[in-house]
Amino acid sequence: MYTAIQTAHSIFAYIVLALLFFASLNAITGLTGKRLFKDKDLRLSLFALIVSHLQLLLGLILYFVSPKGVALLGNMEKSARLTSLEHPLINVIALVLITMGWSKHKKEESNNGKFKKIAVFYTIGLILILSRIPWLEWMS
Repeated sequence: MYTAIQTAHSIFAYIVLALLFFASLNAITGLTGKRLFKDKDLRLSLFALIVSHLQLLLGLILYFVSPKGVALLGNMEKSARLTSLEHPLINVIALVLITMGWSKHKKEESNNGKFKKIAVFYTIGLILILSRIPWLEWMS
């Protein structure tokens, strides 16, 4: 079970990163280009939100079944601290920010305001996620 969830979490991460990147880029170009916020912009942002939350769910399950998750929480070696504390905590914060961006964009009336909320919150969330990926373990 652990191996299947870890593999799914790793593969799904590529999809999440790609969708967040494209949603952020789309919002930034929409903001700078003074475009109308259309259905495709809404869908891209919504898919990025949904996939990010699904990845969080996979990550939380993995956190409790993995020998590198909650089991290493008291161990403060660098790699153990990354997988047991920093990666989950920062990614939860990133998901909160992405969710806030989605929620705030819905309350905006102007197209520029919608793009701005998505651009700011999704980009900060993406940067936070990228900062705490265990790259050495993920790429090996």
